[in-house]
Amino acid sequence: MLDKVNHSLGISHKYLLQPLAATYSRPIFDSLEFIDNNQGLKRRRRSFSTVLGQFNIQKFISSVKESCSSESFWLKNVGGILRDKSLYALNFCSEFLITSDDTLLLSTESYGDKKMPRKKAFPNHNLTVETVWPGLFVDNVGTYWDVPLMTQIDLASNSSDSGPSYHLCLHHNSGTAKELVGDQAGPIPPSLLPGLCVKTAFSIKKNMDIWRSKAGKLKMVQPFDIFLSDPCISASGILGTVLNASFGDNSVRSQRDEHSQGFNGFSVCDSGKKSALLADLFASISCNAQHGNFQRLFLDLTRVHARLDFPSGSTFLTGATHLAQDLYNSQPSDLEVVQAVCPNVTLSLQQQIFGEFSFRVDSRLAFDLKRREWHPRVDETVFAVEYAMKVLGSAKAVAWYSTKSREAMVELRFFET
Repeated sequence: MLDKVNHSLGISHKYLLQPLAATYSRPIFDSLEFIDNNQGLKRRRRSFSTVLGQFNIQKFISSVKESCSSESFWLKNVGGILRDKSLYALNFCSEFLITSDDTLLLSTESYGDKKMPRKKAFPNHNLTVETVWPGLFVDNVGTYWDVPLMTQIDLASNSSDSGPSYHLCLHHNSGTAKELVGDQAGPIPPSLLPGLCVKTAFSIKKNMDIWRSKAGKLKMVQPFDIFLSDPCISASGILGTVLNASFGDNSVRSQRDEHSQGFNGFSVCDSGKKSALLADLFASISCNAQHGNFQRLFLDLTRVHARLDFPSGSTFLTGATHLAQDLYNSQPSDLEVVQAVCPNVTLSLQQQIFGEFSFRVDSRLAFDLKRREWHPRVDETVFAVEYAMKVLGSAKAVAWYSTKSREAMVELRFFET
């Protein structure tokens, strides 16, 4: 619990300059915390420390009520109640800046009720351990599946604007997945079949500003979203590789589906031992353009975003090689070869309507050249209305509807650009 309190205070004390802050919370039981932290030290030094103390108010009040019901004068027992160590907890946290991008976080806790203290060290990584029983998943065609038991361990480096990053995931399924609604018409997706799957990905990202406005903003007017207050034109690119090792029924189905879809990457399969190893490249190119500072009440934000995704680098390189050979030999190009080099296209348009409200449309385009449809078709469209929470700096409530899956949802998002 101290970790949750420490995280919430870490967000709040960014806006508070006082060295000692008190807060009241009730996540599991009533408590009062005091934190001693000097943000000025963090700006001037390469390390800073936080001391967090917790007092269990609910247990204290319950003990006082019990003493009131007794024949003895309850004030005489207050001192004894306050000496009860189970009412207190203490947390000490230190953060060290190793490099400009890496930090080392050390934390230790002490509980008066003799709970075991915990220690941790996370140098610029996010670790997630999740177990779902049962689990509900949706495939790429919008069908919902019920999985009896799923366990996942996910380790990822913190994302940055530019530079390398990696991702490691261990995924295990138990039991046979079933379609949630209606009779099962199609095959079970390979990722939901029983077995163990280990995935790792490494990528390099590069951002580039083509143009950024140097004009001044309106004085004494806070933008509705601080991350959407600079008109600019920017581009970014991602190049990476992914490695997938599977053991169990999911390996047999996955290798069969990959070969049927024309997978040209590196693969090693053993059907007898139900194991498979697949590797491939991927790439993505995106461009973003924004007009307006999102400060005025009307039409002060217009954003256009386009992204080209190449999910299989081996398929793209093979198709590009065959296409170049056909052009060199003056031969007609095969439509399947042209289809292989076509990327997945995503277009997005956002327009401010009034004040904090804006309208957004995200569309995914598809090219099916095998049917001789040279014009793109809209594969999925998501309509959304966003409400920017100005008081939080960069947060918004989003209500969206998907035409393909025919579902709607209301979400609260933070620091999304």
